[in-house]
Amino acid sequence: MNVRLITTLTFIMPILLMAQESPKAQKFGLEDCIAYALENATSAKNARLEERSAESKVKETVGIGLPQISGNLSAQRSPELSRYYAQYFPTPPGEEPSGFGPSDAEAQALGMQAGDVFAAQNFFQLKSSGDASLSIDQLIFSGSYIVGLQASNAYKDLAIKQKVKTEGDIKSDVAKAYFNVLINQDRERLFTANIARLDTLYRNTIELNKNGFAEQIDVDRLKVSLNNMKSEEQNIKNLNILSMRLLKFQMGYPLSEPMELAGTIDDVLSAPLGEISTDVTYANRPDYQVLMANKDLQELNLKNKYAEALPTIGAFANLGYNTQSPSFSGLFKTESSFSEQQGVGPDQWYNYSTLGVRLSWKIFTGTQRTFQIQQQKIELEKIENNINQFEQMIHVEVQEAALTLENALQRFEVQKENTALAENIFRITQLKYEQGVGSNLEVIEADSALKEAQTNYYNSLFAAIIAKIDLSMALGEN
Repeated sequence: MNVRLITTLTFIMPILLMAQESPKAQKFGLEDCIAYALENATSAKNARLEERSAESKVKETVGIGLPQISGNLSAQRSPELSRYYAQYFPTPPGEEPSGFGPSDAEAQALGMQAGDVFAAQNFFQLKSSGDASLSIDQLIFSGSYIVGLQASNAYKDLAIKQKVKTEGDIKSDVAKAYFNVLINQDRERLFTANIARLDTLYRNTIELNKNGFAEQIDVDRLKVSLNNMKSEEQNIKNLNILSMRLLKFQMGYPLSEPMELAGTIDDVLSAPLGEISTDVTYANRPDYQVLMANKDLQELNLKNKYAEALPTIGAFANLGYNTQSPSFSGLFKTESSFSEQQGVGPDQWYNYSTLGVRLSWKIFTGTQRTFQIQQQKIELEKIENNINQFEQMIHVEVQEAALTLENALQRFEVQKENTALAENIFRITQLKYEQGVGSNLEVIEADSALKEAQTNYYNSLFAAIIAKIDLSMALGEN
């Protein structure tokens, strides 16, 4: 029994341990992050839904030109039939009474004179009736329909261009968040190294103080600096967590799921930030393409107003059966209760049909169309003005982004050199202090200068990366 238990546990324990392990974090490079965001970000999903909606709009408009078929089935009962009004005239001599209205004897009894009006029972209508029909309409020509087809395709093109613009914005936001995480991770790594370096110096100073080669104030100064750095370390870790959450949010990645970045800051430094270009091609900007698509739609709106002046031609057909019966149940019978020999009667359903062509033409609309056309022309002119302004704005954005990148690259090179100098100064100052020819205060000042140089270095690096992304966006390269 014990052998079986041990054997069972041998197989079950590894499975239980694997189940208790936390899910392994996925590793993402920049392209992986962008690809994931384009698939899962909320704005990307909505852009794809808008494109699908535009495709449905095109098919809906096409459907207007297809046959429109509708059916109708009705059955009704009239307990009291309506009467019709007529005039009484005596039956001419030698003729049979018509059977409609009062007879001559009844009229005389009622005191009616020739020409008097009376309400007579409708003998041609039965109290129950039924009708089953099928109507078919087919559009033959409509100027508005033709323009509508063009507009629906233009609307679809607008949705596609808006999706491209959305994807470009997503790429930019994800790239900025991605590089921000890499820089913060490297800052945390370097800060941990600085703490370790200062802690080593602090311990060495304690030993020097014990041997009489350093004063207690030197130990206390280093202790204060070390405590301050440890306090700042948690802030940097929290900042790193927030930057990772921002990246997950931009990607549409679950915030509770672990994620790691495959890249490092070395990948950023090894890749050139690129040459500064100011060559502008308007069509490369997705937002410019959206503006041009809106112009196309407005031109079609204007064209549609002109098309409304054309006639509309359509064909129609009505096919059906109707019947009448003294009783409601008789509507659902097919046998004749009136004249079986002739095969006709009040309980029979008789077919009918109508075929025709319809032309409708709004010849005069009280000058409404004229002023509607003027309004559409004004809207088109406003869009053209916006396009001209946007073209000028693109040039301003490109020049500004290029200048910002140039300044950022210059600051980055300066801060890169300052960091190297600060590291060398700290190394020499520390060496002099350990050899007894330097002061502890100089070491602390050199350490503070190094931390400041490192902070400026990372800030300038991030600013240069952001400036490069902004320039690419301004040029429409994303």
